[in-house]
Amino acid sequence: MGRIVIVAYKPKPGNAAALKRLTKAHVPRLRAEGLVTDREPIIMESANGTIIEVFEWLSTEAINKAHQNKAVHEMWAEYADVCDYVSLNSLSETANMFAEFTPVD
Repeated sequence: MGRIVIVAYKPKPGNAAALKRLTKAHVPRLRAEGLVTDREPIIMESANGTIIEVFEWLSTEAINKAHQNKAVHEMWAEYADVCDYVSLNSLSETANMFAEFTPVD
């Protein structure tokens, strides 16, 4: 069964554009490794510039396989260069009943 996840990436100074490019390529790269479903990801931006991504892993097993996958580790290193992972509850929008974000195209 698929596992839908929501992740928030706060860009490091000067890396907002690089983070957006990387996030747009994230799911296609995971798909090439056979780790995610065909569901299209949703990528959005908070008022403070944090990028939020919603996507679907194939399964819990696929998540575990990602931790053993060289290509995925390389991609995670790219993320480490341009952003920090933050909790969703650190975003002011999540205090609202209906959290609104700006789409990233």
